[in-house]
Amino acid sequence: MKPMNSDVNSDEILNAIHKEVIDWRAWTGRVLVMVFAALAGLTVVAFTWMTELAFGAFEHVQQLYWWSPLLWTPVCTAAIVWVMRRYAMGSAGSGIPQVMAALDGSVAPANRGLFVSLKLTFAKMALATWGLLAGLSLGREGPSVQIAAGVMHHARRWLPDKSQVSEHGLMMAGGAAGIAAAFNTPLGGVMFAIEELSRKPEQRSSGLLLAAIVLSGLMAVSVYGNATYFGVIRVDNLSMALLLPGLAVAVLCGLAGGLFARVLLVSIRGDSGDRFSRWRQRSPVAFAAGCGLAIAVIGLVSHGNTFGTGYAHSRAMLEGNDDTSPLYVLLKFMATWITAWSGVPGGIFAPALSIGGALGNDVAQFVGYANAPTLIALGMVGFLAAVTQAPLTSFIIVMEMVAGHQLVLSLMATAVVASGISRLLSVPLYSALAQLQLQRLPKTTGA
Repeated sequence: MKPMNSDVNSDEILNAIHKEVIDWRAWTGRVLVMVFAALAGLTVVAFTWMTELAFGAFEHVQQLYWWSPLLWTPVCTAAIVWVMRRYAMGSAGSGIPQVMAALDGSVAPANRGLFVSLKLTFAKMALATWGLLAGLSLGREGPSVQIAAGVMHHARRWLPDKSQVSEHGLMMAGGAAGIAAAFNTPLGGVMFAIEELSRKPEQRSSGLLLAAIVLSGLMAVSVYGNATYFGVIRVDNLSMALLLPGLAVAVLCGLAGGLFARVLLVSIRGDSGDRFSRWRQRSPVAFAAGCGLAIAVIGLVSHGNTFGTGYAHSRAMLEGNDDTSPLYVLLKFMATWITAWSGVPGGIFAPALSIGGALGNDVAQFVGYANAPTLIALGMVGFLAAVTQAPLTSFIIVMEMVAGHQLVLSLMATAVVASGISRLLSVPLYSALAQLQLQRLPKTTGA
């Protein structure tokens, strides 16, 4: 019996080798996945270039005519919402909830185009870029998730029959690729896939899909170099003097981030019954114009610091060149919330990093902590983890900004504490927003 079993095992091994190495269908699928992963990464790179060019144009005009946002920002915000509602409703908001909704098992394949498609990819790119041209307080990382997922999802049309790569796997890899390319952090993209998008164990262990995520991130590295947008955060040798200021930053970020997530979710749901929610439901375009005017006023009060993503303010803090008011945290908080409430396509990752960094800087100034960049980094990871309730992704994204490994444990502890406190104040933001997206599915009749 043993020789017979050996023959059977040998045949199975040979068949497995043939299937994995010689089968042209398997190789076709692998090549197509990697090609579309590269395209997804390059699409996010193009989107990054578009947004930077657009916001640069806004800043140039605003410097020439300080009052221009009072007219330009409301008009653009209203126009963006009108175009979006008429032609690309699925492009509203961050983009991460749409990808999560498309990955939901209750969504039929025919309805996934409501959340992820090439049409929505191009619409998201154009409208989010327009939002930064208007000076709105939004980020490009959330939109990059939906943009890259749309590109990867399109690959399903070209995969051979009986391909081992599922449609869910393509969308999951595409969404994670968006984070990897936007933040220039392939490892962050992998963790985002595991923590936020992946729901099936076999997807988590798929080497092909992980390679696709990394390849997309490398597209950004090949264009922008192996550096982050903020530069490198350098920290001095740590001591016990960091314990109390670091704990204060973690707690404050957890409270502020949880409050932000709760307020944002209540606002977008529109079920509070207040006057502004009724206005938003009755006249969404006019409401968007009002939001744009509020954002313009906040921006002028902050001397232009709350316009856009907040990257410039964060970099100035890290370089010690920032002299803005402690009110920046409150003003940026409000500008980002109102931007999201208006309904325009745009994310909150970058503004969250800016708010958290400013909160850490405020604590450093208040307690007289010598190495402010350390608390700025802790604030970034704490507020982002509190808003998204994705501590591992937040930790890895900020970790890759830090030179050396002295701060790794402190970043991890801050992310966990802030996320835990946030959960006392709000349900997970993206999961709740994904449920709102699922309400857009066509109503079925019958039992």
